Amino acid sequence: MDKAIRLSRLIILLMALLFPAGLRAHEARPHSMLVLDQSDRRGPFYYQVFSGLRAMVSEHSAAETTIYTESLDLNRFGGERYEEDFRQFLEAKYRDRPIGVVVAIGGATLELVLRWHSKLWPDTPVVFALVEERDFARLRPPPYVTGGIISVKFSDAVKAARAVVPNLATAVVVGADWERQVLFRNWKDEIATRIEGLNVVEIVGRPMAELLDRVATLPGDSAIIYLGVYTDGNGNYFPPSDALAVVAERANRPIVVASETYLGPGGIGGFVIAPTLIGAEAAKSALRILDGENPESIPLSVVDVVKPIFNWQQMERWSVNESNLPSGSEVRFREPSFLEKYRWRAVALGAALLIQAGLIAFLLHERHMRRRAEVESRQRLSELAHINRHATAGELSSSIAHELNQPLGSILTNAESAELILHSKTPDLDEVREIISDIKRDDLRASEVIRRMRSLLKRAPFETTEIDLNQTMREAFDVLSLQASAHNVAFYLQTSAEAPRVKGDPVQLQQVILNLVVNSMDAMAKMPYGRTVIARTEVNGDASAVVSISDSGPGIPQDKLNEIFDPFFTTKEQGMGIGLSIARTIILAHNGQIWAENQSAGGAVFHLSLPLVAQSTLRQLHRV
Repeated sequence: MDKAIRLSRLIILLMALLFPAGLRAHEARPHSMLVLDQSDRRGPFYYQVFSGLRAMVSEHSAAETTIYTESLDLNRFGGERYEEDFRQFLEAKYRDRPIGVVVAIGGATLELVLRWHSKLWPDTPVVFALVEERDFARLRPPPYVTGGIISVKFSDAVKAARAVVPNLATAVVVGADWERQVLFRNWKDEIATRIEGLNVVEIVGRPMAELLDRVATLPGDSAIIYLGVYTDGNGNYFPPSDALAVVAERANRPIVVASETYLGPGGIGGFVIAPTLIGAEAAKSALRILDGENPESIPLSVVDVVKPIFNWQQMERWSVNESNLPSGSEVRFREPSFLEKYRWRAVALGAALLIQAGLIAFLLHERHMRRRAEVESRQRLSELAHINRHATAGELSSSIAHELNQPLGSILTNAESAELILHSKTPDLDEVREIISDIKRDDLRASEVIRRMRSLLKRAPFETTEIDLNQTMREAFDVLSLQASAHNVAFYLQTSAEAPRVKGDPVQLQQVILNLVVNSMDAMAKMPYGRTVIARTEVNGDASAVVSISDSGPGIPQDKLNEIFDPFFTTKEQGMGIGLSIARTIILAHNGQIWAENQSAGGAVFHLSLPLVAQSTLRQLHRV
């Protein structure tokens, strides 16, 4: 029992001695880290490495951590003098800034940190990232160094190249001098060992102009493997991603890359390094050290930061089938389908289209029924107009018979005269010729009377053609000239100087004019003298043509002005009351207007307005 008590007291004493020391050691380590990367952090790759590191540090809630950063820019600068000057710069800059852990990004940076450690940070642990297996084995870091090893192999780039070019025979390696390749420098040794069945061509360290000429004329069984170009060979430096964009614009073969940041500028993809994952892994190890762990207790391991990722847009450009890619590949920049991009909108659009389709079907049915009704209505109108024309012809029959009798009588007289001359012993042939000419003239006159009557009486479907409204007016007045003479009515036709051209059915428009003129003559039937009908055609700008027919009759009763166009309304004892109704229907069918009014000096005037043919159509007709 006494022995056990003594052992317990000894353990408690040791804990009391060790715990404050450990607490003091924990409290003694500054919560700050110095991040050194081997290139320029303003470039996309190292910027994303730092972004991944900073994001992981921001999520760490144990304590506030100060981050210092420096870029060594070793792909553009180097040599013993540069390295020594940079060491002195760091020594001076951070003389009064305690550093809890140094984070070295890249194998070249780790090599310098190990060389400078005893002078700059003798008691500070080191965490590395972006260090390849060969560099790690060569450097053999001491126990105070820990971190994540990466495995980036040239053979993986070849595997990706064979996926995008199935018949690959030549791999063209493009990049800066091997001495400036801070990330893929070890590939030189791997290329030297040769890969069976593959010809490797190196275009490294060449001026940009020569490089562009060569990549533009590569054979069809080749692929480009891009390392990184930092200068054009004339002293101008730029980020390797910018150089890749220039190379991709001229290259005639796909470009395999090993960095995620090379996908956007024109790389087709490959087994690429994800820089944000590298930064996050380095931050995890650094935070564990800042929280009190020893570097020796954090095991070294190969971190999984290399992923097979490919660019869909470049795959489309080079006709690469997705099924040929390595297993587990991620495809980026794929254009989503309409359904993927607008799934819910597409569903809503589909529902709207179905509703719209139903509505359209209903409207089409209604339109069909309305069209059918319009056709039937037009047929009825045509039939009624035909009947009206027959009635008008009946009213004109005596005048028409008189007009036909005159030429027919002349023809008979001339024929008899010709017969007598021909039976004489010495017929006067010149006189016979004159008689024949008179017969021909009278025959044409009778034919014209018959033609006008047939045109008036014919039954034809409603057809619109382009017509001269002046000519239509003249023909209507020619038909009515004898009727006017028989009723002692004076006709005056004043046509527009420019021919008003409208689209319409010439027979039906002529019927409207005949109806209006006959109504005017009927209205003046009881007047002893002064019977006058004046017709005018005018052009109203570029929009319409206006026809006015006025008479010197008693006018229209003021209370009847709004009723005269109604069906079966008439002031005639023997009238049917459909003439003006038909006239209005015909004008409306021609997209026109018709109205009546009384003149201040006496008599009525009817106006009808019809839309003019478009001016472009007129110009085309003139050119023809």
